Amino acid sequence: MPVIEQLIPTGTWQVDKVHSSIGFNVKHMVVATFRSTFEDYDAGLTVDESGAITLVGVVRAASIVVKDENLAGHLSSPEFFDVEQHPELRFESTAFREDGDEVVVDGHLTIKGVTHVVEAHGTLTPPHENIQGGLGVGLSLTTVVDRTAYGLNWNAPLPKGGVAVSNDVTLVVDLELTQV
Repeated sequence: MPVIEQLIPTGTWQVDKVHSSIGFNVKHMVVATFRSTFEDYDAGLTVDESGAITLVGVVRAASIVVKDENLAGHLSSPEFFDVEQHPELRFESTAFREDGDEVVVDGHLTIKGVTHVVEAHGTLTPPHENIQGGLGVGLSLTTVVDRTAYGLNWNAPLPKGGVAVSNDVTLVVDLELTQV
């Protein structure tokens, strides 16, 4: 992969919400993986004159997509996202770097008012002309966080061992960004 700073032209890049997704995966009841996304989010990438890249993303916690009304209520409650007190999840990058064929994005993730440093790994697709004649870039990232470090502590023991929800949660971000 070429030097990241040379991949994306200087300027501002805005998320294309139709062709992007932000979500998570977590082991549920020991045997399966629960996956969900958020419907309401915003993300932007800026590249300054020196080539430094900054990614900022905000997710409205109440926009979580689940198939059960009771689960949606539980996830919005203080036991999980506490959407009334903490309506947004926020990420702001501090560095973009290369590690072999991967891009690594370091940054600060804030959930329920608690901020921790995270390191996300993935791919950066260089600018390509889209059908409207504009430029687009792709950024796909994943990271694993301990949900309890952010105050998402609810759990329940299972009768034969294990717990209802794993503490390790994989965050999955797939962004298509267009130059503005």
